[in-house]
Amino acid sequence: MNDIRRHTPPQKPVKEKDKTWWTGSKRWTKYWYLRVMRQNSSPKQLAAALALGMFIGSLPIIPLQSIIVIALAFIFKLNKLAAWMATNYSNVFTMGPFYYFLFHVGKAVIPFDGATLDLDHLKMIELIESGWDLYIVMFTGGLIFGIPATILTYFLSLFVIRRYRQRRAIRLLRKRTGS
Repeated sequence: MNDIRRHTPPQKPVKEKDKTWWTGSKRWTKYWYLRVMRQNSSPKQLAAALALGMFIGSLPIIPLQSIIVIALAFIFKLNKLAAWMATNYSNVFTMGPFYYFLFHVGKAVIPFDGATLDLDHLKMIELIESGWDLYIVMFTGGLIFGIPATILTYFLSLFVIRRYRQRRAIRLLRKRTGS
């Protein structure tokens, strides 16, 4: 009889002090990092997907980001998981400071006098109701932030993905040869 318990590796008991939010967030980050790195896509496709996610995440369209980035990933035949993961830096929890940042970046370029940001009304509908001036300023701020961040994300992630896969291939080769 095959006993499933025989095939599972023994797990280290979790100490009480190891149950902190920091340990959990490190484990979560490492899990998703490895999940993205091990996707069955070329390094260029993965880097392009991450760059696409970075760009869409920079735009003030939070309720629509996931839909738009996955649709664009389908159109450009990029990795959907990597593109979606890259948009997650702008989310409901970071929306206040991030939109405030986008507003000031956009205001430096397009000085609309009537555009004011109320941090209590950050839903997309409320932003549009505040006036198109405000939304255009924030969208411009998103473009100004997003374009360089997208380029940087592409080249940095391409380097990291290639390096990770090269090291992983060497580790697997050493494991097979027994050295």
